[in-house]
Amino acid sequence: MMTLDETDRRILTHLQRDASMAFDGLGQAVNLSRNACWRRIKALEAAGVISKRVAVLDPQSVGLGLMVFIMIRTNAHAPDWLEQFRNATRTIPEVLGVYRMSGDLDYLIRARVADMGDYDRLYQRLIHRVPLSDVSASFVMEEIKDTTELPL
Repeated sequence: MMTLDETDRRILTHLQRDASMAFDGLGQAVNLSRNACWRRIKALEAAGVISKRVAVLDPQSVGLGLMVFIMIRTNAHAPDWLEQFRNATRTIPEVLGVYRMSGDLDYLIRARVADMGDYDRLYQRLIHRVPLSDVSASFVMEEIKDTTELPL
């Protein structure tokens, strides 16, 4: 694990907000030369601190205005079932996140779909790929906060 100093944290904070920021502007913002800033970013990438740089899209603009959380409870906990579940969820593009949970809930899926009909098609694909014992969903009515920025 790489130890981050205050300059690394400032660089990462700026990149989380705008990964397209030019090295000149980023260097000025964190009081480094362009080249020193570039070297630090390359080191952060090599260490795995920066895992990728992406564009964050507006879901409404691309026709995916409905966020859904799918809660799954299962009676199957065998390694082969888990591998089947992992493969199924990883290959469905609408699925944005899959989490194995503690407590009553076994798995939580975060997905983006166009509408209720689109959610039903996602649900049908999922249950055809892997046996599930209890599936319920909650639909987001208002997104109060949704960010990819980690607190540094």
